[in-house]
Amino acid sequence: MLVKTQTARIFLANKLISLIMTYKETLSIAPDSSNEIGTANELALRVRTHLCRIVGQGTPITYQALAKVLELTPPNTIHQLTVALERMIEEDAAAGRPLISALVISKARDGLPAPGFFECALRFGRLVDDPFGPTVPAFYAAEYDKAVEFWGAFTKDVGPEV
Repeated sequence: MLVKTQTARIFLANKLISLIMTYKETLSIAPDSSNEIGTANELALRVRTHLCRIVGQGTPITYQALAKVLELTPPNTIHQLTVALERMIEEDAAAGRPLISALVISKARDGLPAPGFFECALRFGRLVDDPFGPTVPAFYAAEYDKAVEFWGAFTKDVGPEV
């Protein structure tokens, strides 16, 4: 049994490293930090790394708290964050992964992400219903659970250093 556990940990560690290297390669496409795309990619990597570190806690984080922990500076800190989160939704949807962006919620929406999360999920084919309709809470709950399970599998065996 110990051999299977160690093998699983090695496999998960290799997958996580591969995933992070993919994002670092994405950053090298647009290394100019004044370039909006390069900046969004860099921030998306920072956001994803932080979310991977906290996913094991099993509780979402607000946009405001995430902006604070990442030390984002004005102007438009929440907008900077949402651009990065939408980029991550695009990446996760394209790769067929659960949306790690589901870990981020709005303080003002009773435990749900902002409407942009649902609009983006619709745009990339993850949500098939009205992004303002009655099925949104159920969609979110399912996506959140899938994200915690999927992304938590990486971090619980790899540890906090991502």
